[in-house]
Amino acid sequence: MFLTPSDKFVDVPTFVSHLQCSLEGDRYEPDRLYNLSRAGKPLLVRYDLAALGKTLRKEELAQRPWGMWRYREFLPVRRTENVVSLGEVCTPLVDCPQLAKKLGSENLAIKDEGRLPTGSFKARGLAVAVSMAKELGLNKLAMPTNGNAGAALAAYARRAGMEAYIFCPEDTPEINVREIAAQGAHLQLVKGLIHHCGKLVAEGRDAHGWFDVSTLKEPYRIEGKKTMGLELADQLGWNLPDVIFYPTGGGTGLIGMWKAFDELEEIGWLGPRRPRMIAVQASGCAPLVQAYEQGTEHAAEWQNAHTVAAGIRVPVALGDFLILRAVRESNGFAIAVDDHQILTARDEVAKEEGLLLCPEGAATFAAYQQSLKDGRIKPQESVVLFNCATGLKYPLPAPSG
Repeated sequence: MFLTPSDKFVDVPTFVSHLQCSLEGDRYEPDRLYNLSRAGKPLLVRYDLAALGKTLRKEELAQRPWGMWRYREFLPVRRTENVVSLGEVCTPLVDCPQLAKKLGSENLAIKDEGRLPTGSFKARGLAVAVSMAKELGLNKLAMPTNGNAGAALAAYARRAGMEAYIFCPEDTPEINVREIAAQGAHLQLVKGLIHHCGKLVAEGRDAHGWFDVSTLKEPYRIEGKKTMGLELADQLGWNLPDVIFYPTGGGTGLIGMWKAFDELEEIGWLGPRRPRMIAVQASGCAPLVQAYEQGTEHAAEWQNAHTVAAGIRVPVALGDFLILRAVRESNGFAIAVDDHQILTARDEVAKEEGLLLCPEGAATFAAYQQSLKDGRIKPQESVVLFNCATGLKYPLPAPSG
């Protein structure tokens, strides 16, 4: 007999106390439908961390199976029967000794999120978002996507028996378009970029009765992505690396990890030391890099966005101020790499370590190389790069020879 998350965690409580506007700080009652706050900003789920810390012990957690739902107390789904799962595994933290030796660095690892259902880290956010949609009685969900998030929504919505309406730029990688369609979603290709798709989702919300699960426009995708931070700390024996390089488009994962580290400190499982958070963008679409360098808290919309790393081609990010705060509070930085660097990095990692990164993941290695050269990262610092999807979902170079 196979075990599902419902079988494993029948009696696990949750500790949600309220939701909070990420900008203004005003409170919202839990267990109700929300998109943005009254200020038009993302809502963050808040927990009774004092009660959580008294209830859950590290020793108890260590006895549970590995996987995203290992951290149920840190997640918002109240009723286990509403958990929508496709088998979200713990993703490996893969040491890279050949690359480290080549670069003269001492401690380099890649967290390979491509092992998750639908082949990307979008599974984390959408598993929780769809589970909460089920708990709150929704049956129609919609989003704009550059590819992988749409594939994850299509899969989890189908798993939950819901309808998914997905809008993609017309140049979205073909494999993403095909998998979205294969998983039964209503798919529309749009002439434009992801923010143009987002406008169509917003315009059709009232007419078609769907709920908008766009990046940061509902509170729960952050909570799913937060599990990257929980899992990383757990894998490292409740320690953290010196530096995290994260491919940043909408930035939900970077925001989520920063939130996870705060929650773990609050319950006494981590100390105050934080990794330096490095937001990695492509030079053809780098609004956050520009804002970081200009010292602003919000990023202007990037014009004529283009890059081979479709997942980070986001001209304007709703959570820009949250990303930039995490970067600055951690003494990190935002960095851009060009498409040639990205593709060269992908090929080098594959040949040296046997890891096939997606372009967005390869961007983190290119950024790490560049940061070593310019001295912003020291060789002795422990570094984790996030590969956000399997490289098998993207075009590969033709064999040579």
